[in-house]
Amino acid sequence: MTDITVTRDDAESRYEIRSDDTLAGYAEFELRPGAIRFIHTEIDPAFQGQGLAGILAEKALTDAAASGDAIVPLCPYIAKYLTTHEITGAEIRWPKRPGTAPAEA
Repeated sequence: MTDITVTRDDAESRYEIRSDDTLAGYAEFELRPGAIRFIHTEIDPAFQGQGLAGILAEKALTDAAASGDAIVPLCPYIAKYLTTHEITGAEIRWPKRPGTAPAEA
């Protein structure tokens, strides 16, 4: 049976997912005061199609929400995940799209 683990590596600024002891993918982040910006998610091609990206996103976002920092989904995969999954306790700060005007009251 495969052992899947997700850990936060602050030295590398990323959450890593491992299949047994092999690095299968990661979600890179940048820390800002009061926020964690998810910037890129990648799964090694050898591990694609196994649902690991979803596991990585769920565990990373749950951990980030528990820290109390707002989540800023700059990574397209993380943004899509957040539109289809509830992360308990998460404060989401959706990035403003370039070239869009603020909504008028």
